[in-house]
Amino acid sequence: MNPVQAITTTERPRVGERIMAAVNRDPLTAPHARRNDALLAVACAVLSTVLVLLVDDGRGLDAPGWTLLLASSVPLVWRRRRPVLALLAVVACVAPYHALDYHHAAATPAAYTALYTVAATGRPLRTILVGLGVITVSVSVMLTVSTHEAVKLLQISGWIIAVLFCGIDVRFYRQYVAGIVERAERAERTREEEARRRVAEERLRVARDLHDLLAHSITLIGVQTSVAAHVLAADPERLDRAAVARALDDIADTCRTARGELRTTLEVLREHGSPDTRGPLPGLDGVSDLVEAARLAGARVHQAVRAGPVPPAVGAAAYRLVQEALTNAVRHAGPEPAVRVELREEGGVLRLSVTDDGTGPAPGFGLVGMRERARSVGGTLDAGPRADGGFEVSAVLPLTPATTREGTR
Repeated sequence: MNPVQAITTTERPRVGERIMAAVNRDPLTAPHARRNDALLAVACAVLSTVLVLLVDDGRGLDAPGWTLLLASSVPLVWRRRRPVLALLAVVACVAPYHALDYHHAAATPAAYTALYTVAATGRPLRTILVGLGVITVSVSVMLTVSTHEAVKLLQISGWIIAVLFCGIDVRFYRQYVAGIVERAERAERTREEEARRRVAEERLRVARDLHDLLAHSITLIGVQTSVAAHVLAADPERLDRAAVARALDDIADTCRTARGELRTTLEVLREHGSPDTRGPLPGLDGVSDLVEAARLAGARVHQAVRAGPVPPAVGAAAYRLVQEALTNAVRHAGPEPAVRVELREEGGVLRLSVTDDGTGPAPGFGLVGMRERARSVGGTLDAGPRADGGFEVSAVLPLTPATTREGTR
């Protein structure tokens, strides 16, 4: 079976399901409302005619009686838009009809339909007032016919009350269903917004990782290439082949490391990749590799790491902050800068500090990404020139997730 046949042969809703769907639907927004109300008016007129022919309840109808009886069904065409006016129009036709002692049962279909519509579309207070008004008018009209008919009407007024309460119950049920639908739609929108927010956060994280990785690797490759070029051009006759080979090996190592980290970072963009294929996040144990790479680039780096195991997100953030700070030092601090990298755990936070004694220009847009990186784990970052020269980057990264801290307040 092809898809078109599958669609055309889909099982249609059962009669009960269609009836419940019609009951649940808001009458003001239902499709084909005017056409359905016109058909309902015709059905009420036909039912009234059948009651006249089959039930003996009053004197027979003549031309005025048929006119009033059939005219009482016409206002039902506008019962959804103007329920009270439609009821008044029905009463205007039914009141003289009963006053002339015509067939009383035949006029009930249109009157009960109009009463139900008022109850199902209006507030309960209005429904009660309308019901009392209809009963009062009906009894008053029947008193003009006979006291016996008025008493009989009071005895069967329970039908009027039942119709009104049925309309009120349907109205409350529709409001209940509408509330469920609204909550479901709101929950769906919330899930979609949460999914979009997580996608945006993941894209931002990937962008930060790519910036840190590429800026660090390209800077080191550039510095190492400059070293190799300097060795080649300094004294061609006394070429230091070992220094050139060492510089080229450093470039190759940097390329391999960058390629591996780039592959790990971009795994999140693979739709078919599982989370387990991404590999572990970089952490504090990788800081020594960053320091060694900066030393190979010519910086004189001293490190002091006094911190135990930290959450993976905090470790990754600290790694990237040290990576960007060392990259800036190698790039901007001048030749052979003295750099100090310090990491220590203190009072439930991880304190990070990278200082240099360089005289070059201050770093550029990378500081914005560093602040975003620190904020991503609930931390703060300060960066700027030192009073005695050089540049300093300091950050405070909480070791407890922000959501946990907020939940324990």
